[in-house]
Amino acid sequence: MERKLVVGNWKMNGDLVGNQALFEQLVGRSPGSVDTALCLPFPYLAQGQRALSGSATMLGAQNLSEFDAGAYTGEVSGAMLADFDCRFVIVGHSERRALFHEDDLLVARKARAALAAGLAPIVCVGESLVEREAGRAEDVLLRQLDALARVLDGASLSRLVIAYEPVWAIGTGRAASPEQVQAILSFVRGWLARHVVDSRAVRVLYGGSVKADRAAALFSLPDSDGGLIGGASLIAKQFLEICEAAAVATQDDDVSDFKGSR
Repeated sequence: MERKLVVGNWKMNGDLVGNQALFEQLVGRSPGSVDTALCLPFPYLAQGQRALSGSATMLGAQNLSEFDAGAYTGEVSGAMLADFDCRFVIVGHSERRALFHEDDLLVARKARAALAAGLAPIVCVGESLVEREAGRAEDVLLRQLDALARVLDGASLSRLVIAYEPVWAIGTGRAASPEQVQAILSFVRGWLARHVVDSRAVRVLYGGSVKADRAAALFSLPDSDGGLIGGASLIAKQFLEICEAAAVATQDDDVSDFKGSR
């Protein structure tokens, strides 16, 4: 994948006044060589639609229902998100899996619902500290990924964005090393190679407490196509610095490709 993708996940944060100030600091300021998106809480999608209209930054949501419509009080469908010009929706974030008990097959069904509505699902996968220390990281990833293949065919899988988020490195003070991240991204890429025609056409992101000072190293990894950014996406300066790091990594990739073709 030639262009990096940097996605901000605001989680359950924001208010109308603060959001507007953040939009004004962000819109039109990210590097043109990088794709950017902001995934907002449901109540602020209309505000985001207005603020991002005409800009290169795309709009996304943080969750959706597996159902299309009907008597599902409190749920939000993919078609509703599409009405607000959403391009992306996060599916299976570690917080949804842990706090709201979303299992692998539910996540896969939500990904299918997103695709049916014309949205690109950003499917989150990752292992806990207990699972990593037990040497089960790849087993956990395989279980989560295989659930997708049980629900989606190869053509649908090729339309996903996969985000690796090591649960053990989110808000714990621990940091995944670039070597640890690359090992898992490579594992995901290998799984994709067995299920889609072109594994390189599927974006694989990293989403474990990405900060500006580590972004360049993470985005320069051979199998990294960008990042899913949490807390730093709420601070314009930090988010833009991360986007700049992605732009630099894109240039480095282009140089490497040029040298390799000579």
